[in-house]
Amino acid sequence: MSQFEGAKVRTTVQPDRSGHSDQGGHRVYVQDEFWDRYIRLVQETVIPYQYEALHDRVAGAEPSHAIANFEIAAGRRQGKFGGMVFQDSDVAKWLEATAYSLSIRRDPELERQADEVIDLVGEAQQADGYLNTYFTVKEPGKRWTNLQDCHELYCAGHFIEAAVAYYEATGKDKLLNIMRRMADHIDSVFRPEEGKLKGYDGHQEIELALVKLYRLTGEEKYLKLSLFFIDQRGQEPNFLRQEWEGRGRVTHWGGQTDHIDMAYNQSHIPVREQTVAVGHSVRAVYMYTAMADLARLTGDEALREACLRLWNNMTERQMYITGGIGSTHHGEAFTFDYDLPNDTVYAETCASIGLIFFARRMLELTTDSHYADVMERALYNNVLGSMAQDGKHYFYVNPLEVWPQACTCNPGKQHVKAQRQGWFGCACCPPNVARLLTSLNQYIYTEHSDTLYTNLYIGSELRTLLGGTEVKVTQSSKLPWEGIVTLKVDPAEAGVFGIALRIPSWSGKVRISVNGGLLPALDALEQGYAVIRREWQPGDIVELMLPMEAHRVYAHPELRANAGKTAIQYGPLVYCLESADNSEPLSSISLSKEGRFKEAYDEELLGGAVVIRAEGYRVEEQSWSGGLYGSTRAAVQPVEVTAIPYYLWGNRGSGEMKVWIPE
Repeated sequence: MSQFEGAKVRTTVQPDRSGHSDQGGHRVYVQDEFWDRYIRLVQETVIPYQYEALHDRVAGAEPSHAIANFEIAAGRRQGKFGGMVFQDSDVAKWLEATAYSLSIRRDPELERQADEVIDLVGEAQQADGYLNTYFTVKEPGKRWTNLQDCHELYCAGHFIEAAVAYYEATGKDKLLNIMRRMADHIDSVFRPEEGKLKGYDGHQEIELALVKLYRLTGEEKYLKLSLFFIDQRGQEPNFLRQEWEGRGRVTHWGGQTDHIDMAYNQSHIPVREQTVAVGHSVRAVYMYTAMADLARLTGDEALREACLRLWNNMTERQMYITGGIGSTHHGEAFTFDYDLPNDTVYAETCASIGLIFFARRMLELTTDSHYADVMERALYNNVLGSMAQDGKHYFYVNPLEVWPQACTCNPGKQHVKAQRQGWFGCACCPPNVARLLTSLNQYIYTEHSDTLYTNLYIGSELRTLLGGTEVKVTQSSKLPWEGIVTLKVDPAEAGVFGIALRIPSWSGKVRISVNGGLLPALDALEQGYAVIRREWQPGDIVELMLPMEAHRVYAHPELRANAGKTAIQYGPLVYCLESADNSEPLSSISLSKEGRFKEAYDEELLGGAVVIRAEGYRVEEQSWSGGLYGSTRAAVQPVEVTAIPYYLWGNRGSGEMKVWIPE
């Protein structure tokens, strides 16, 4: 029996023209008071803004060069390649976000713009299917000679994802055919046979993209190619090390060097032997996502076990309370267990998005609410906080403590910004946010057997088959401000199946009712879910009541950066102090250990948010008389401390911010 038998895929390519793409056999439409605002912001502001940025038409922003590179490669204009070696991927991610947006709402002008970009991409493709503007324009004779640094397969992966999404949203197959030609070209180059390249990309992405292409087309060769790249990584003799030696130890980024770090791109040992999250955090989670996909589709138990080990290490020892990962700007990387500094943190936006990808695949692999808890944490805090409320400014780095002067004057903190930027020379994060928010429907539910698992409490409408019965589920949610969730279950006819409700890790004693009748106390959860199995009737109503109150969070004793400190959380939201509410320096503020929190909704705060106030203390600077150092402590005075949701920080001008507060 083939290891690929039993995988559920489409045998023919047929677009879903009904709105959102078909994910796991169900269709979901987001209808949520909180999230609709951000989805509209992406549709109406972010996608048009990024379109202009890609065309180098945003005043004051760093030029992208992305569209210009394609125009040069297509022969439409003369010029030199500009931007990063992976600049093509920004175009791909914009196209993917556009596809998801079109699946939500038809927009003829946006579709026309996308079709024109796709035409341009097609013109830039080479006769043998190869597509990459850097090696077409700048180094045409050096294809596939520097996989370590130059992101050829990475860019191809992002375009494959865009092609699948655009086909599913519009039914147009031009980009899909372009990328199938590129995938077929890659398949002819990378093989285990003699004379072929037994390598893999320095930046993982192609692996998860090929799985998407396989699921759409049913062509097994794409799944095999994805598995080939995963299997080859870290094997000895090490391909990337041999490639580097063959180039005279020259790298694209730093010239000649005597050292190459194979752990940086997780190629130090075979993936099934890896136990600790190491190296560049985005590369890691993109790879883990593909590993989870492949474990599910092929039944590879060693891959599944590796995913579990790596997930547990990453989320239990190397993840920030905001869902950020990657604690150092040196290599945008993981460091070691419990090393999570707040003021020199990296926590790249793309890394949290990749963590969400990985969490979703783990939820498809197995039913465990821990994956959804992490997905929710990263979404509401790190990812949402990376974009300004105007949709035109972004954080690449997401700190948990900011002192603006230090960000300017201390070379070790200059990667941290006190205000979001208009655009970046390396602009991977803004289009990544856009494609995630417009595809949010794909993360709300998963299905296992005859049970629907509710992972995120986001207002939505779902249509699916459960237990052989056609079912519509309409979810209404008041999160993140109120803990009331309602699911209206509408089977076409009475049917027996399961509805599973995630009990969030932040919630206390919850209540669940069906048609007004309270269910018995939840003594036994099934891996963090309350599973209701019954014969459902049309119009049945399930209500979940989650206690919502501000509470303190403490860090593991070995997490030295947070010793003696506490953080504030309300529902899924992490809170922070800003100098706009508390004046500076924030370092002089501490919380009372016994003080209670007072929560109040402030409709004037940046579109409306729950604000938390608490009893605290402030050091009186004027009481200090000891010079730089002294033998007597400064006096402290009681003050009221104000905390706002972390995702809103930095929208009221430059100032100090901190998440962890002395207690």
